[in-house]
Amino acid sequence: MKTALITGASEGIGKAFAQELATRQTNLVLVARSQDKLRTLADELQEQHKIRVEVISQDLILQGACQNLYDRVQDLEIEIDLLINNAGFGDYGAFASRDLQKQLQMIQLNVSALVELTHLFLGQMQSRQQGAIVNVSSMSAFLPIPYMSIYAATKAFVLSFSESLWAENRETGVKILVVCPGPTESNFSEAADFPKVRKRNPSHIPAKEVVEKTLEALNKAEPTIVTGGLGNQVVVNLPRFLPRETVVNLVEKQFKN
Repeated sequence: MKTALITGASEGIGKAFAQELATRQTNLVLVARSQDKLRTLADELQEQHKIRVEVISQDLILQGACQNLYDRVQDLEIEIDLLINNAGFGDYGAFASRDLQKQLQMIQLNVSALVELTHLFLGQMQSRQQGAIVNVSSMSAFLPIPYMSIYAATKAFVLSFSESLWAENRETGVKILVVCPGPTESNFSEAADFPKVRKRNPSHIPAKEVVEKTLEALNKAEPTIVTGGLGNQVVVNLPRFLPRETVVNLVEKQFKN
C-alpha cells in the first residue's frame, strides 16, 4: 500500500486530498500546525478506510521544521510515494501597509518550505525510480496581482520551479505536477483578510473537485493543471495576448478594495 505525505492537511484542499486518497486505500502522513484537527481527521479516515494515518504537528515556517519533519518520517520507517506540498497562505492589501513579518513568513512557507521538502524527498524517489510530487500553486501564478503581490509572486515561483522539475524528471520515474486552482471553497479568503464583499464568490468550486482533477492529471504525467473551468483558462492566458501593462491594470481594478 502506498503512502502520501500532505502538508496543510487539516482543512481546505489538503484535507480534501487526504479524504480522496484514503478512499483509494493510500496510507497517509498528515502535517499541519493543528494537532487536534489532524487527529480528528486521522481517526475518521482510519476508522472508515482501515488505513494507516500518522499525524505530525509541525509549523513549517519555523527554522529547521522541514528537516524535523523529514527526520520524523524516517524514524517512523515510512517510504513516501506521493508528496503533496499544499501548505501556504495569502495576504490581502497594499504591500507597504501590510505587516512585513507576515510577508516574510509567506515566502518561507509558500516557497522555502516547499523547496526544502521537495529536495529532501525527491532524492529518495529518484533512487527508487518511482514516486510523485504535487506542488499546489494558484492561477495567480500566471499574473501579477496588485494587493496580493507577495502571494502571487510566491505562486509564480512554485509554477516555474515545478515545471522545471517535471522536465528534469521525465526519465527518472518520478512524476512532478503543479496544480493551479482558481477560487476554491476553503478558508483562504478569511485567512488572507479579504474584504467581506470579496469572500462570497459563487464561482468557488469544491476542494474535492480540485483534488479529483489533480489526481487525473498526475495519472497522465502532465506537468501543469489549472482547475476551475474555461473562465480560468482564459484568465491565465491573458498575458499571452495583451500587453503586460494592460493586464496589470485590469487585475488591479478587480482586486482594489
